[in-house]
Amino acid sequence: MKKIYLISPNKLSKDFYIFFPKVLATRKVKFFQLRCKNYSKKIITKHIKRILPITEKYKVKLILNDDAHLALKFKNVGFHLGQNDLRKSREIVISNKKQFFGITCHNSLNLAKKAILLKSSYVAFGAFFSTKTKTVKFVAKKNILQKAKKLNTKIVAIGGITNKNYKDLLEYGADFIAISSFIWKNKQLTPIDAIKLFK
Repeated sequence: MKKIYLISPNKLSKDFYIFFPKVLATRKVKFFQLRCKNYSKKIITKHIKRILPITEKYKVKLILNDDAHLALKFKNVGFHLGQNDLRKSREIVISNKKQFFGITCHNSLNLAKKAILLKSSYVAFGAFFSTKTKTVKFVAKKNILQKAKKLNTKIVAIGGITNKNYKDLLEYGADFIAISSFIWKNKQLTPIDAIKLFK
């Protein structure tokens, strides 16, 4: 099952780099989003250079959260934008010809339609469940996934996804499930054991 959109922890420790290649080696991850809100561009750039050879080895698409400008400096790095970031980076998005990118659409088909007009590679809906990764301002209902299938674009479901609730999201129409805390902050399981629960 190569349907996992893996999101990084906020801090990239030595343990992260030990487990990261092994997690990708399970062949379950299609995309990896680098999401480290408190890192400077200089530090993020160092991590991109370290992570990119690993994602390329396992044919995983590397996606940079929020920063379209920085992503464009790398040939094989895409970007993901929230609605606020989209407003700041609209000119880049409109002029974008080749770069892979996705847009957060919360629980709104209207936002998804606008994202498609901007030629986004995928749209992301959520949060579907409570999550510790970020403060939940928007709650998405599973039936939006069914409705979004008619838009003819790739769909990512995000927010509090675990091995106990992911199958419903796929059945309702999600193409990919975004996971972070269950893999990186799981107190019972290592990242490798955690990701193996998704089948």
